Amino acid sequence: MPGREDVFQKAMSEGHSAAWDQQWDKAASAYRQALQEMPGQPKALTSLGLALFQLQDYPESLRAYQQAVEAAPSDPVPLEKVGQLSERLGMIPEAIRAFMKAAELYIRNQDSEKALQNWMYVTQLDADHVTARSYLAMVHERLGHAPQAAAEYLMVASLLQRTGNITKAAEMVARAVHLRPNTPEVRHAEAILRSGQLLPRPMRSTGGTGALKIAQVKQPEAGKPVSLEQDPLTVANKKAIARLAEIVFDISDESTGTMSPRRGMQAIVQGNGSGEGKSSDHAVNLLHIGQAIDAQLKQQDGQAADELEKALKGGFTDSSIYYDLGYLLSKGGQNESAISNLSVAVKHEDYALASYLLMAKVERTAGHLNEASVQALHALKIADALVVPPAQSVEIGQLYEPIIEAQAHQVDTGKMERLCDNVLQLLLRPNWREALVQAREQLPRVEGGPPMPLAEIMTEAQSGQVIEAVARVRELARSGHLRSAMDEAFDSFKFAPTYLPLHTLVGDLLIEEGRTQDAIAKYTVVAEAYSVRGEAGQAVNLLRRIVQVAPMDLDIRTRLIETLAAHGQVDEAIGEYLDLADIYYRLAELDMARKTYTLALQLAQQGNANRAWTLKLLQRMADIDMQRLDWRQALRVFEQIRLFEPNDLPARKNLIDLNIRLSQDTQAAEELENLLTYLEGAGRRKDVIPFLEELIGEMPQQLLLRRALAEEYRRAGRMQDAVAQLDTVGESLLNAGQKDGAIQAIEAIIALNPPNQASYKMLLERLKFGSV
Repeated sequence: MPGREDVFQKAMSEGHSAAWDQQWDKAASAYRQALQEMPGQPKALTSLGLALFQLQDYPESLRAYQQAVEAAPSDPVPLEKVGQLSERLGMIPEAIRAFMKAAELYIRNQDSEKALQNWMYVTQLDADHVTARSYLAMVHERLGHAPQAAAEYLMVASLLQRTGNITKAAEMVARAVHLRPNTPEVRHAEAILRSGQLLPRPMRSTGGTGALKIAQVKQPEAGKPVSLEQDPLTVANKKAIARLAEIVFDISDESTGTMSPRRGMQAIVQGNGSGEGKSSDHAVNLLHIGQAIDAQLKQQDGQAADELEKALKGGFTDSSIYYDLGYLLSKGGQNESAISNLSVAVKHEDYALASYLLMAKVERTAGHLNEASVQALHALKIADALVVPPAQSVEIGQLYEPIIEAQAHQVDTGKMERLCDNVLQLLLRPNWREALVQAREQLPRVEGGPPMPLAEIMTEAQSGQVIEAVARVRELARSGHLRSAMDEAFDSFKFAPTYLPLHTLVGDLLIEEGRTQDAIAKYTVVAEAYSVRGEAGQAVNLLRRIVQVAPMDLDIRTRLIETLAAHGQVDEAIGEYLDLADIYYRLAELDMARKTYTLALQLAQQGNANRAWTLKLLQRMADIDMQRLDWRQALRVFEQIRLFEPNDLPARKNLIDLNIRLSQDTQAAEELENLLTYLEGAGRRKDVIPFLEELIGEMPQQLLLRRALAEEYRRAGRMQDAVAQLDTVGESLLNAGQKDGAIQAIEAIIALNPPNQASYKMLLERLKFGSV
């Protein structure tokens, strides 16, 4: 008779043969037979995992690979597979742990490229994972990959800066400077840190390791950050496609059959449990966007534009779709439609520079020189502000205003052509930042004065009169001559009636005169003008100034939030939502406070918000629901908190409590069982008894909790305590006339073999024969 090893080898060979023929069900059967002969054999487990993966039985495939990890703990391949499957099943923390461990093992095996790949997987799942990014930076540096290492060091610096570790953040920036001392992005980061401003956050990406084609556009190739040396049109187009792919990928996850938190949150936002609403229309829009991305990847620009237009008509209005569509239409020569879409995209800071450039290019081609030259100057204004020191960016932007105003009235065709051509030639190139820096070196230096706009060497627009007038207005105001300053300001409007810094200065003078409402009206108009022109920073600064002057003006706060959200500053917008909700809360307007939190939650779902915002918003919504005694709504919110943060014991306690209050005993029992299972799986069995004791202290009449505590006492060997709990359960049931339940409780006590077992047996007999 053949030995077990022979049977094992035969089964493995049959499995490999079936796998070669793509007969995965037969392969899985053969590998299971092999494992019956040699349980825990690593090769058989990984082969079974692959076969089950091909059969799309992902939970069983995951279990097979997990067993392979236990059987071969030094092999990184099964761990990597565990990470990929955990991600696919929505188990993100488990996926991150698996990828980190796999990377560690690959490094031990001196396979740096695979280690880098696994750390990149981690950053795709958690862009703020400082450990993974630190390893990426160090390994790239050791391998001589200076661009990748410098980029990662800057991201690590950003994360450390946000934790308050400024010294360590400066050290990371210094490493990036050492690696790439002459690159604009590194120099810019160094300047930002020195000025005390926040470094840009690492880009959030929810791509991952799945095989969906769309996900491939969401992240740069492992270890290769998006180059800032590409031309602005290409960079903006990649951002737009990545953003659209992110939306499709995120929401498509809901249809995979896994438990996704997003579905439940949508129900909360809509105020119901189903979450259906407009989902069918939304699904159609997502289908159009997905097809548009696929068409672009295949260079089918016409079809891509058609699909994007269908999504727009269906009500999908993200800034990325306007830019991508404008970009495609401009390539196809549909100038009027391209301008229409780009004029919307220009309001978002990610697409402002590219949109202005593209509109200038389109208008120049169409022979609309006046419009083209103005758009070109707007683009130059944004680009110029990006290469000067951060402290000067706002000031130089203001200096462009009179130049743009004068250009709008230019009649010299030759000057307009030269300006357009010069700006487009300067900015529509891969190394545009370096070209701008070199061009600025040609400007005369003004010691102690404001920076000179680069436009001075490209146009003959006379801005000096307005700049001198503003200086006179400020001098008069400093001297206390407010009325004269106001007169001077209004006289200056004849030089440039649309020069917004001058209008802002008028608002400042109105504040000084105590005319607060007039100042607010002026600031509001100027902020709206800045917003329309795509200058989010200026608009936000003015709206925040109004909020400081009139903190209870809720309309202005709402406009500030809308402006931040429209320009892609999602985290800042959510922060303002929280401030607004706090005001409503202090005014005891709980309905308005909850509505505000709901709007913030919608924004957090749609934008690139930090995941922590979602938890904070859900917790505050649940708190209001509990105060309003809206227990069913609170229950739905706590369910979402549990999905996002399984370790939140207060939320899980509330779930048990609310189900009991709502007389949903079955659901309460399930929640309790799920919690106990989670704690045991997380190695926190010791926390179970204190948790149950605390619950019983708050809900002493709940027999469900006492039964669970009795079982935990029994498992811990605390028999006397277990008997006491069961005794209370039995007595309560007996008093309630539930004889069968009381009998079960007494039988459970007898099974524990207490010292007074005979007394319980006598009571049991009396109960069974009806004498009690």
